Amino acid sequence: MRIGVFCSSSPTIDPKYVDLAYQLGEGIGLKSWELVTGGGHISMMGAISRGARSVKGKTVGVIPQALVDIEFADHDNEELHIVETMGERKAMITDISDAFITLPGGAGTLEEFFEIWVGRYLKFHNKPVVILDPFGIYNPLHELFVHLESENFIKPGMRELITWTTNVDDALAACSL
Repeated sequence: MRIGVFCSSSPTIDPKYVDLAYQLGEGIGLKSWELVTGGGHISMMGAISRGARSVKGKTVGVIPQALVDIEFADHDNEELHIVETMGERKAMITDISDAFITLPGGAGTLEEFFEIWVGRYLKFHNKPVVILDPFGIYNPLHELFVHLESENFIKPGMRELITWTTNVDDALAACSL
């Protein structure tokens, strides 16, 4: 099984988020699953790959050439796919992953999460969509989804396509559903 993970690449975040990413990478590797990321080597993105590789897990990166050019690529990935655009990156991650876990992150992470979630709702795929948030960073987002549903901007059942978890074991279990 291949698990696509969306997470921060910011070098200025609290180290607890980087530690979480490393732990998730270890968990994926210990299950002998493959990790699919955006191919970067810094912050959470790098940590999750290092975590997987620390237990002999296979890592697959998908990164646009423009990010390779600024020395952002994790060349230790077993597979490193270099694409031209962010759209191609997301499309490849979507195609080659069997489930998706979103960790805390910013605008890019959220953009990737939303595309996967809406894609599942529209039946472009039927792959698990999981949020791993032990620190409650996405609590306001969860509340917003409830509010949007109450105002009929999110259809009934759409929120249930997301599995919200607070620990690595539960997130990994949700990938098998």
